[in-house]
Amino acid sequence: MQKAGRPFQFLTASYLIRIQNLKATTLAELGEGLEGSSDASIFYHTFQSLSRHHFLTQGFSSDFAQWVLAACNRAELAEQLANLDIREYTALAELRTDLRCIVRDYCERHPPFATQEAFEAFSFCEALEVNTPLGREAWTLGDFCEGLETLSRASLHYHFIASRLRLHLQTNDFSYWLENSLDLPALARRINRVDIYTNTLEGVSAVLTNLIREELG
Repeated sequence: MQKAGRPFQFLTASYLIRIQNLKATTLAELGEGLEGSSDASIFYHTFQSLSRHHFLTQGFSSDFAQWVLAACNRAELAEQLANLDIREYTALAELRTDLRCIVRDYCERHPPFATQEAFEAFSFCEALEVNTPLGREAWTLGDFCEGLETLSRASLHYHFIASRLRLHLQTNDFSYWLENSLDLPALARRINRVDIYTNTLEGVSAVLTNLIREELG
């Protein structure tokens, strides 16, 4: 079995959650908050919220979209916010800009809704990431498959979803290693195409494992 040029290091991540001194009670204030909140806050309410709502295959995984729907009763805007695919973003600044533009444009087109009081306030929070090595590494595809089979949801989220921000590439840790260390570009592309929105994290893990088993024959 082919040995990688460098091993894959399995890690996990935990998050320290901090509530910011920033709230929104209207859509206009949500737009202002998106501009003034930290990158860690944008991460928490989009990338990290996908982990918290991993069991949802329908509905919105974005905290912003959830609040707009539940607290402001603005389904159209909620859908626009939810339709932003975080897999397309490699920097939080780009995601923040698109979120702000969607909210701003909606408020400009619907002034009465912009200042309408929400049923409850939106509190901006931050997620501060703490990484921990799991003490396991993979040198071969077989090793990698065994490691993936025992991976926690937190570790899967770290390597498969949040990794785009770390790599600044539209890929994930798994695909990057498979292509660059094991010279398996076709498998890397198949892994990267696995849908994180129509699968739970457990479902994603099962699909990834099956793809690798197929490659192993």
